Amino acid sequence: MFNGVKVYDVHGHVSVPPASNAYLALLLASNTASRSPLSQGGRTTVTEEQFHGAVDRHIAYMDERDIEVQIIGPRPFMMLGWMHHHLLPSWTTYVNDTIAQQCKFFPDRFLGAAQLPQNSDAPDISHVLPELDRCVNELGFVAAYLAPDPPGMRTTPGVNESYWYPLYERASELGLPLIVHGTNSQDPRIAPIPQNYQMGFVQEQYLATQLYGHTDVFERYPDLKVIVCHCGGGLDRFIRSDSHLSQKDLSNNLFFDTCAHDVDYLTAAIRQRTVSQTVFGTEAPGSGAAVRQEGEGPGKTGDDLVPVISSFDWLSDAEKQAILHDTPAKLFPAFDKV
Repeated sequence: MFNGVKVYDVHGHVSVPPASNAYLALLLASNTASRSPLSQGGRTTVTEEQFHGAVDRHIAYMDERDIEVQIIGPRPFMMLGWMHHHLLPSWTTYVNDTIAQQCKFFPDRFLGAAQLPQNSDAPDISHVLPELDRCVNELGFVAAYLAPDPPGMRTTPGVNESYWYPLYERASELGLPLIVHGTNSQDPRIAPIPQNYQMGFVQEQYLATQLYGHTDVFERYPDLKVIVCHCGGGLDRFIRSDSHLSQKDLSNNLFFDTCAHDVDYLTAAIRQRTVSQTVFGTEAPGSGAAVRQEGEGPGKTGDDLVPVISSFDWLSDAEKQAILHDTPAKLFPAFDKV
């Protein structure tokens, strides 16, 4: 809670027991598409109790960080967009089934966001629409993840290109926000860097931010809502009036979450992106488990962001509430219904 209102987190990921990923291992090893054990009668040795245990730990983690409701989607580095095209729909279906199951376990704590079986080699992205429709109409999901470059090869059309129009059209029709999150990068230069998928996050999210700002996507689709994760991937080094930056008013279409665990970076991001375009996101539990040694909240993990934002004396209480509650609820009315 913040000042008596619920805290809404737009950036969370599904939690599953380690044994659940045996499905993925068999899928890749057999090189054979298979049925999801959670919705299509496929075989599994993972029990509901094991799934529930993973979600119980997730809930406890949220409770420790004052998060009432969280949107959960796929774990981006596990989206595996480089997978053979005939296997990816099976993996995507299974991931979405695990998200739906977690939401079913705790319908008052979680809302679902879909993984899409993106094939960058297809003529356009219309091939993902059947799974998107299933997730919205059958599973009740409220958002979908958009990976700007699923295979990590920098071969996917830019997010402004016509390749993406079928998804933008359907999302606009459904009133469904798209959550832009990088996935993997297969650039061999970054191989020595631990968890180098994080480099893909930064590159692809910042590039998407620039492409959305400098092109006509939101003129073509004025009702489209897009949230770019991790404060947009990178920050701008130009002053706001510089022509290197978009001079368009994107405040009704483009938003950024607060999932940046360094306090100085988060401060700069909120000031650059503006309060009105900032929504609360933590990725808790995820990559923010390192413990702060100094600054705001020493002894707390980096993803414990409610106390951090609450401590910002340069934000008014109304502005803090806008980030933590009001703007997320505006983008996702389902928050207020759980």
